[in-house]
Amino acid sequence: MKKYTFVALLRGINVGGNNKVKMKQLKQGFEAAGMESVSTYINTGNVVFECEEKNKKTLSAQLERVIQKEFDLKIKVLIRGFKEVEVVCQAIPEEWKNDKRMKADVLFLWEEVDDPSIMEQLELKEGVDEVHYLPGALLWKVDRDKFGQSKMNKLMGTTLYKQMTVRNVNTVRRIFGMMEGVE
Repeated sequence: MKKYTFVALLRGINVGGNNKVKMKQLKQGFEAAGMESVSTYINTGNVVFECEEKNKKTLSAQLERVIQKEFDLKIKVLIRGFKEVEVVCQAIPEEWKNDKRMKADVLFLWEEVDDPSIMEQLELKEGVDEVHYLPGALLWKVDRDKFGQSKMNKLMGTTLYKQMTVRNVNTVRRIFGMMEGVE
């Protein structure tokens, strides 16, 4: 049976001391649910794994139930396949990094808001925010010295923001490297 490589991106764990989840226990929960080659990356809920199931909605629901049972938390789990993460990584401009001078993020979108029209819902400040849409994600860059001027900061706490999960570009590149190791 063919196996597929995925990353589960958990939304809102280990942020500000809330929704605490230990990665070792999370890995064990995924393994108990039948996932293989499970590995986690940093405490923000990035889990690379492979399995025979290829339906992302089925996997997401299954893993949300595991987290509910194991940690008593209702956490949304966004699933992305190998090719989807590869496309995102290829779309990130090579010079984008998350460092002292630049903040660069990938905003992974839930299906409900995954449409090019999402760009019309964003408040962007010309010369400050650089945002690109691609299926399944928004790429956002702002220079750190202009971060306070960014209009994207107003996104936090909105209904739209609750339908995405954010990772910096360095993390996304690292996750893809882990997925390549499994693939």
